[in-house]
Amino acid sequence: MDTTPLRESRDFRLLFLAGTVFYFGGMITYVAVPFQIYQLTGSNFAVGAIGLVELAPILVFGLYGGALADHVDRRKLLIATGLGQAVFTVVLAWNAFRGEPDVWIIFVVAVALTSCSALQRPSREALLPRTVTHAQLPAANALSSFGIQLGLLAGPALGGILIASIGIGWCFVVDICGLVIASFLYVLMRSYPHREETTPPSLAGIKEGMVYAFRRRDLLGTYFVDIVAMMFAAPVVLFPALVEEVFDQPHLLGMLYTSEVIGAMVATTLSGWTARVHHHGRAIVLAAAAFGAMVALAGVMPNIWLVALFLALAGAADMISGIFRGTVWSQTIPESMRGRLAGIEMLSYSVGPLAGQVRAGVTADLWSVRGAITSGGIACVAGVGATALWLRDFWTYDARTDEHAVAERAVRESAGED
Repeated sequence: MDTTPLRESRDFRLLFLAGTVFYFGGMITYVAVPFQIYQLTGSNFAVGAIGLVELAPILVFGLYGGALADHVDRRKLLIATGLGQAVFTVVLAWNAFRGEPDVWIIFVVAVALTSCSALQRPSREALLPRTVTHAQLPAANALSSFGIQLGLLAGPALGGILIASIGIGWCFVVDICGLVIASFLYVLMRSYPHREETTPPSLAGIKEGMVYAFRRRDLLGTYFVDIVAMMFAAPVVLFPALVEEVFDQPHLLGMLYTSEVIGAMVATTLSGWTARVHHHGRAIVLAAAAFGAMVALAGVMPNIWLVALFLALAGAADMISGIFRGTVWSQTIPESMRGRLAGIEMLSYSVGPLAGQVRAGVTADLWSVRGAITSGGIACVAGVGATALWLRDFWTYDARTDEHAVAERAVRESAGED
């Protein structure tokens, strides 16, 4: 793994540390919320419904946050939204420490947290390319993913321990601390003013970004492949039911959450070879199809350890797909569009999992937990293949000759960011 961006860019180091801390705390809450809902209701559908109520905030605030990121100081927006999430998580902690927690409070706060997070993500994604040179973007994307995976690995593991030992409320307390620390790290970064004159966020500006995205079939392919893969093959929402109903080993819940992360970390650690691949579209398609196949196999494994193994392989495949998607985005999108396109990107990697939560929960209740996991993996392989056949330009994308990649490289060189 190329660590040059970490060694040469102070602000990238701060982004790296903030992302790691942010996801560490966030994933503790990510484990605690569905487990608490399942504990209070005993319903897989209720767990999946969290994704349903979070869908509208992501659509609205993700797009608006992208337009906002193309106008305001992105660093200040990161700070404000980070502290806002800390405040909302305080409410989750208060509710959890009560004698009889209310499910409706969890759902209301989930909407508020998702809205705040959706406003934040486009600025974080759009700011990363400004902290490194153009040539360092593939390495920066891989390192950023690695930092996130560190948080994703430690967060669920600690979350499972906290739930089993001292209670769900302490999961939210740890998340609050992480959000405050990450926000402080953003404070330490320098400001990155926009290179061109900007306009306040508007429906016209959002529409301009969407038209740009949908006219580029290479970008369209990255969005659709990710949505299809996550909508059909993301099994995370079923982990509580899998450890309790199928294997009767609830103490291993954290292991299932961390299996995919471990696989992703291994793939990222060995990611140096990705710099030698130029047909990014093909790499994304093949990796996403492999992700679906591994999930399908995980669903039929006879013991939980083999399930964890195939989930780890799925995580590795998904991370490879993510590295190449991030490279396409950061190397081809112009600075003036980066926030709005980051908002659209956020929809692609958020809407899919949320819709997948609902699909998986309903399928598990109507059929079985194993059936929901395996059928989703098979559907992922078929859907990714159909997307590749539909978007032939995406399949043939070559970073060395693509007009948008060439143009952005020239802009960065003229600005002294090569």
